[in-house]
Formats: sequence, structure tokens, C-alpha cells
Amino acid sequence: MSAGPAEPVYRNPVLNADWSDPDVIRVGDDFYLTASSFGRVPGLPLLHSRDLVNWTLVGHALQRLEPESEFAVPRHDCGVWAPSLRHHDGRFWIFWGDPDQGIFQVNAPEIRGPWTRPHLIKAGKGLIDPCPLWDDETGEAYLVHAWARSRSGVKNRLTGHRMHPHGTELLGEGKVIVDGDRIPGWFTLEGPKLYRHDGWFWILAPAGGVETGWQGAFRSRAFFGPYEEKVVLEQKDTDVNGPHQGGWVRTPSGEDWFLHFQQRGAYGRVVHLQPVRWDTDGWPVMGDDGAPVAEHHRPDLPPQPPAAPATDDDFPGGRPGRQWQWTANPRDGWATHHSADGLRLTCVRTADAHDLRLLPHVLTQRLPGAPCTVEVDLRLDDGEPGARAGLVVLGDAYSWIGLERGPDGAVRLVHRFAETAAMGAPPTSSGQWGRERDAAPPRPAPGGRARLRVDIGAGARCRFSYDTHDVTGDGAGEGFRPSGQVFAATPWRWVGALLGLVALAPTGQGHAGTATFTQFRIRIQEKRADR
Repeated sequence: MSAGPAEPVYRNPVLNADWSDPDVIRVGDDFYLTASSFGRVPGLPLLHSRDLVNWTLVGHALQRLEPESEFAVPRHDCGVWAPSLRHHDGRFWIFWGDPDQGIFQVNAPEIRGPWTRPHLIKAGKGLIDPCPLWDDETGEAYLVHAWARSRSGVKNRLTGHRMHPHGTELLGEGKVIVDGDRIPGWFTLEGPKLYRHDGWFWILAPAGGVETGWQGAFRSRAFFGPYEEKVVLEQKDTDVNGPHQGGWVRTPSGEDWFLHFQQRGAYGRVVHLQPVRWDTDGWPVMGDDGAPVAEHHRPDLPPQPPAAPATDDDFPGGRPGRQWQWTANPRDGWATHHSADGLRLTCVRTADAHDLRLLPHVLTQRLPGAPCTVEVDLRLDDGEPGARAGLVVLGDAYSWIGLERGPDGAVRLVHRFAETAAMGAPPTSSGQWGRERDAAPPRPAPGGRARLRVDIGAGARCRFSYDTHDVTGDGAGEGFRPSGQVFAATPWRWVGALLGLVALAPTGQGHAGTATFTQFRIRIQEKRADR
């Protein structure tokens, strides 16, 4: 007998890369998601889906981080933490906490903008993870937020405020509405999402830490409490560690779903989708009786073609696609627009040429969470000795492969790495964490061109290789040759490892030249035909 049609299932994670601290809403038949972007620019990514499984990146809500002077240099773990996305009064709203500045808000009439400039609604250190609520039943507006102990000395509690209905300011000093220290066994309570449902105020909030925590639900008849609590999602006997922190959404047919993250080391925080039902006492039950599902029936939504946020790029007109972010606020002159394909980066002169972690002009995108092969063509154009460019796997440690012009004017293939810095440590008094070292001896690069490759396997173990002959794609080259030892990618403190393109030169006078990247490709080795 022939087999019947495949059962309509999806498999987790539905977003297999570092879309940290996701929040989700539905507007009509469309679902929208945003996530933390920390110190990268543009920030506040905006994703769209029609089925909660297949997502595309449609833009960003934040074009520059403010105050601009604070983000002129990389601050990889700072900036935009745990945003909340809402739709109210015909507008989209995003609130987020900058742990060093306070609570910000932007809004727009359409998801693609134009978005307002960031508005600081409450200044203060350690104010993080804000979420607003406009109560349609009473016309009141509220906001709840958590605390970062590293800045405030306070953690494990949620503070509630009345908010001006215009979303422009908080009213009063607020009140602690959930104190995690008073709940036996609970710690690191954070990331609250605020809802009104079935006559209750609901706060969905994680606790227990990023890698090992659980998802809690809190409810009260009054916004300021008292709240009762329950664990509604935890690892149990699955291999999904720390399943928590995300958003609840309801489909047009009345199904309930929860999108949350799982911390996966160098891959960052990947996103899972859990079914939600309600028990006889009115509490949400997520996943399979409170344990995360590896696969499940798809949401009751119209079938959609497979989709995922873009990764490949031909850089038409010299412009990078939406998937790329700089490591700090960009400046004019880093990239040149032109009439052909290819990314033309200026070899920016810098006193920090010894350490890519200190550079604001690295163009990055997320490291895929599945085994993959990354390739890009590179040409180092006329430039000064010391000018260099390449493909980097960037984290608290990094490794890159590329081209460098030597003192004799010849271009060579180079491969370098830098070891892990002390967790959270600033640069040393000499202005650096530690200088790069060669991962392999320099090699000739005829014509100043090379095709670069990184094969990324299980555990984010990276094998670099190169082809300095077949750079035109005509098959006449000698093929890829391995370079150096396997490099294990490492995350930052809160951010997964990144793929990056960079061009730079040591300090000096005058223009140092340019580098042109073409045909950036990522080939995922994992097959996801069932998506």
C-alpha cells in the first residue's frame, strides 16, 4: 500500500539562530515578532509570518542606538534588551530596556515604519524587560519591568507602573508586584510579558537563569496584585534546556501558542513554538503537559511555503541586505554604493587593528544553529601595506581568514585568531584584550583575490579553508585547501557568535584602499523539508 500524505507537523526550533528574547503579536492574519539586538545596528529586528512556523525578516525599528556617542564603539552585550511588541490604537509599539539608560519606546503606523526616534519614558540604571498593557476594559494603561542586578543591585522582582495612555511616560514611582525572593526556590525572575485574559491580569515571566530556567505564569484580579504563580513550562526529561521567556499569541481560530527561546551556547538563543491549552483551573499548560515539544501539529492556519530569514547576499548596488548589522552605530564612508553587485568596504584605519572585537565597522549576521558552509569571494583592491579584509567568526574569541597587503605590495592569504577574553572584562590598560596570532602561515594570493569558506559543524566547530585560484567560478581552480586548526566558536555574555565581514588598516595617512565581497552564501546541511 502507498503511504498517505505526511502529517502536517512542524519541528522545533522554528527560528534556528540567535533571535534572543522573542515577543510576538497577531494583527489580523499576520504575526509579527521582534527580539533583542543588544549593541548591533540597525536594531529591533522585525519578522513576519502567516503560520507561526515560517518567518521572514522584513526590517528593523531602530536605525541608530541612542545616546549615539555611547554606541560609537562596540558594546556587544549592552543596548537593546528584551523588547515587547504590541499593537494599540492603530499603531505598532515596541518598548525595551537599556540596562544603562532606562526604558525606551518607539512606535509606527505600519510594521515597516516609519518608526519614531527612541523616546526615553523612564530613566534609570537596571530597568530592563518592560512590557506595556492597554486595558480595553477600563481604559487604563500599565507597564511592568524587571531589574538587572549588575546595574541596580536589585533582581528577582517585577515592578508595576501606571502608564500614560499615550505611552509617553510612567505615572508615579511604581510598586513591586511580584517579589521572587518570597517564592520558595525562585531566582532570577525577569522578562515579564503582560496580558489581560479571562478577567485576570496575567504576567508570563521566566525564572531560574538563561540556561537552566523555567517559564512561570502569574495572575491577579488587580494589576497591583496580589499574584499567584505556577510553573507552566520546564525542561523535564527533554533535551531543551531552560525553555522560557517569550510571548503568547492566539490565532484567528482560537488556538493559543507560545514562542520562547532556548540558550544554545555559541548559537545564541534559538526560538521554539509551543502549543498552549488551559486547564480546568484556568492556568495555561504549555507544550506536552508542561514539557517542550520537539515536533507538533502545525497551527490551524493556511499552509505557507517554506521560509526563513535571509542569509545569502549578492549586495546589489553595494548595499547589504536586512540580515546584516554593524557592531556599532555606522559612519559615512564604511561602505560605498555603486551600480554593480558586491559589497565594497573601506579599509578603515584604526588603532585597534590588532583586535576585531574592538571595531565598530564589522558587518555581521547571526550564526546559523545547524551545521552549514559559509562562503564569500573577496578582492583586496589597491591599498596601503597593512590593509586587510576577511571573513570572521566573531565572539568572545574569534578567528578570521582573508587577504592582507604586505610591505612589499604583494597580497597574501592570512588566517588569524584571538583567544577568549575574561568574561565581561574591559580592554586592558593598554587598550586591548590581546593581540591576534597566526592560525596558519601566510600564503600567496595571486591577483589579490580569494574564495573563503568556513565549514561549521556540531558544537559550532569551525574549519576554515580557501581557494586562491578558482575565484571566478569557472571551475579551473585547485579547490579549497584547509587552513589552521578547528576553531570552536564562542558567544559573548548574552549574544551568540556572529559571522562577519571586515576591512581595516593600521593608523596612517590617506586612503588605505577598499575590499570587495561578492556572492555571500550559507548552505545549511540540515534538511527541513517538513517545515
